[in-house]
Amino acid sequence: MTDTRGPQPQYEGYATGPLPGEREPAPGQASGPYHPPQAYPSPTGGTQGGRPDAAQGAGAAQAARRPRTGARTTPRTRKARLRVAKADPWSVMKVSFLLSIALGICTVVAAAVLWMVMDAMGVFTTVGGTISEATGSNENNGFDLQSFLSLPRVLIFTSVIAVIDVVLATALATLGSFIYNLSAGFVGGVELTLAEDE
Repeated sequence: MTDTRGPQPQYEGYATGPLPGEREPAPGQASGPYHPPQAYPSPTGGTQGGRPDAAQGAGAAQAARRPRTGARTTPRTRKARLRVAKADPWSVMKVSFLLSIALGICTVVAAAVLWMVMDAMGVFTTVGGTISEATGSNENNGFDLQSFLSLPRVLIFTSVIAVIDVVLATALATLGSFIYNLSAGFVGGVELTLAEDE
């Protein structure tokens, strides 16, 4: 069989010349490492043959995708379980003392208001007259309810009760804190679940 292509040119330069990495740079170019040509453009290049890169198109479509308007997002509730391991007796005593004083003042004011309302309605006059007639005799007029339940006497009696209440409430609350600390050392204390809405 004969070769019909004719004489082929001989590329003597590649056979006898230097390799691409061993070539000397041109006079106007700086020497540097050799970079071989690439068959495909890099992913950062946007086009290949005049067409946009398919990977970049998919990424842009995902970035431009928006959530559906019909989707509803339910708020999450964060919960935390805490345990009251110890109650400071000093702080409990201070808080209970102030609260008991406030309760005592409210008791005195409520007693005074109640007495004024009952006196304006004539309760003491009616009840006192009935008691006087029932307990009266020829020698005396009977028991006088109005003088016994006068406003100063009622306020003094209520104030004494309020002072006793302040002392007892403070002492009982402080004693209760000591008892709670002892029991919390055995069972671990009271557990609380706190929830926070976002």
